[in-house]
Amino acid sequence: MNQNMEWVREARAGDSEAFSKLYETVYKELYKFALYTLKNTYDAEDIVSETVIAAWQEIPRLRKEEAFHGWIFRILTNKCKRRLKQYGEKTVQIQEDLLCEEWDVCQEMDVRKAFFQLSDEERLILSMNLFGGYSSKEIGKELKMKDNTVRTKQRRALKKMEICLRE
Repeated sequence: MNQNMEWVREARAGDSEAFSKLYETVYKELYKFALYTLKNTYDAEDIVSETVIAAWQEIPRLRKEEAFHGWIFRILTNKCKRRLKQYGEKTVQIQEDLLCEEWDVCQEMDVRKAFFQLSDEERLILSMNLFGGYSSKEIGKELKMKDNTVRTKQRRALKKMEICLRE
């Protein structure tokens, strides 16, 4: 039996330690997704915290144990969408505190710059796909778009990033 599914079962029964173990399996992905989507470390931390609280409150309603990963990312995605709506025209500078020594810092900064030149919607689509592992069909369902539209917007966003990286 998959350990995660056992932890989900236990968490649904109210075991906070089992939920904590589940959270340990996804917290880095949740944070990366939120950070790349929102471009602000504090907001990303807040959204992840809100997501965990909501997930803990709602986990008794989770029907399928194997759906935990997608389910918690759906909660995160919805919270990120709400936060993006609150931003309006507000621009926020991201702190460069997630760099690893083994990465090419210049290249990473170029990629981040290109990523943050995308619109909120484009960043959300790319983040859902790259960090959340969602398919275009799942993204389309979540964002109320046709999956073909999602793929087109994703291709255009990647092309924009490519052009920016060539400059």
